[in-house]
Amino acid sequence: MNDLIRVHVVISGRVQGVFFRMETKKKADTCDVCGWVRNRPDGSVEAVFEGERERVEEVLDWCRQGPPAARVDAVETSEQPVTGDCRGFDIAY
Repeated sequence: MNDLIRVHVVISGRVQGVFFRMETKKKADTCDVCGWVRNRPDGSVEAVFEGERERVEEVLDWCRQGPPAARVDAVETSEQPVTGDCRGFDIAY
């Protein structure tokens, strides 16, 4: 069994108004990763991903590119303690 991880992420660049949240949810659902994603007032996107390490890393790799209209300048990550209490992946508002 893969070990579980939880990662908090802040993605900056042209990442709002380009379907970043919706496409992140699609990728997370495909990878069976739970958590959430939301826009921040400063124009960045923030997310938390929890799941098997390999699958979370696949979603993080996707975030470094983003959807076609996005321009990702930076992805800041920090590991957090696994909570085990998230179910599914949500777009937060």
